[in-house]
Amino acid sequence: MASASFDVIVIGGGPGGYVAAIRASQLGLKTAVVDRDRLGGICLNWGCIPTKALLKNAELIDHINHGAEWGISVDNLKLDFKKIIGRSRRVSDKMSSGIDFLMKKNKIVSISGTAKIVGRNKVRVEARDGKKDYEAKNIVVATGARPRSIPGVEIDHASVITSKEAMNLDAAPKSLVVIGAGAIGIEFAYFYAVLGTKVTVLEAQDTILPVEDREISAVVQKSLKHRGVDIRTGVFVEGVKKSKGEAEITFKKGKDGKPETIRGEKCLMAVGVQGNVENLGLEDVGVAIDRNHIKVDKDYRTNVPGIYAIGDVIGPPWLAHVASAEGEHAAEVIAGGKPHAIDYSNIPGCTYCQPQVASVGLTEDKLKADGKKEGQDYKVGRFPFRASGKAVAGGAADGMVKIVFGAKYGEILGAHIVGSEAAEMIAELGLAKSLEATAEDIRHTVHAHPTLSEAMMEAAGAADGLAIHI
Repeated sequence: MASASFDVIVIGGGPGGYVAAIRASQLGLKTAVVDRDRLGGICLNWGCIPTKALLKNAELIDHINHGAEWGISVDNLKLDFKKIIGRSRRVSDKMSSGIDFLMKKNKIVSISGTAKIVGRNKVRVEARDGKKDYEAKNIVVATGARPRSIPGVEIDHASVITSKEAMNLDAAPKSLVVIGAGAIGIEFAYFYAVLGTKVTVLEAQDTILPVEDREISAVVQKSLKHRGVDIRTGVFVEGVKKSKGEAEITFKKGKDGKPETIRGEKCLMAVGVQGNVENLGLEDVGVAIDRNHIKVDKDYRTNVPGIYAIGDVIGPPWLAHVASAEGEHAAEVIAGGKPHAIDYSNIPGCTYCQPQVASVGLTEDKLKADGKKEGQDYKVGRFPFRASGKAVAGGAADGMVKIVFGAKYGEILGAHIVGSEAAEMIAELGLAKSLEATAEDIRHTVHAHPTLSEAMMEAAGAADGLAIHI
């Protein structure tokens, strides 16, 4: 087995891995990236990007279905599900090809195969044409995560499916049961409901999107119910079995409730992910693992010198933009730099159903629970989109901007948006929070009219009773 040597070998070509490789190369390090599939990882191939293509289809269908309100009538609307799926795959292919181009542009060696760490500075790659060893002064593990299930429930990828199968079905199912009401579950619930599928959502928590502000989640729940989605919260799934080609789900309301059953042509398991730590040789070289995630320090070093880990494989938050930020940070550390630590209290989270949800920082529930212990008083500013001229004109009056400020200094503690283009708008409040802007700073920043972003200026004013349009 011939050997080649690199300064950095990145295992995994997702948004954490390929970004780490690019940054390392920019910093003058001889770099290689190994992936057993297409570059771009789950995000570009089976996650973030293709799902957004599907959701855009759903938005367009939704607009057409309500065209009469706009003076536009469409008769005999026909949906070609295979073309809808095909478009999302083409989008994915284009973006993945773009990553191939970036590898060549940055003179990064792209190695196709399955990698295993066989020493502190050695990676073995098994490909179709055999095995080959590579030397590396530094190794970055960026192998991501995969969907997990609940105890006793097997994902057979036929009746019980993951998000990967959900975005590549041959036909829209007549009925779909979604287990888990986080971002992935709710996005697919919205998509298939718009296409006419009878959707049921089962969630163990007492609200959907449980990591979001409760007031914000309630807006999405109301919207989904209006679309015919059956949402059942506070329920515990006990088992799923295949019955006559369908999935039969047994659950109960509360831990002591009476067992109930529901059937669906498909059952989507959307209860979270677990790190891909298996078969990498981590245990053999002594890398510490805790509950399917690699343990790292603030600079993403593992306990083994020269081995780093980033992204979903090190645990939550399981977000592509977090993985990318961690990848850049690790590369800069390897190159001898001292980058600023990532502020995990200022990470935006988004859900791309309609209305969209985006947030950064603390929820009001969290402040109610913890603020009392720490003596943290706060004030809240809300501005509903029904009072926004741009939102009403655009037929997007559902939702609000809600900003939570510290009562004493007016700093942003948490910002939450539910409504059209929420995912685009949250960046302003994330930047404001990062720069320690106050409610007064935001209120005195003149926003263009008419825009949806005016709602943030108005919400900041509302916190002190100074909003103009409510």
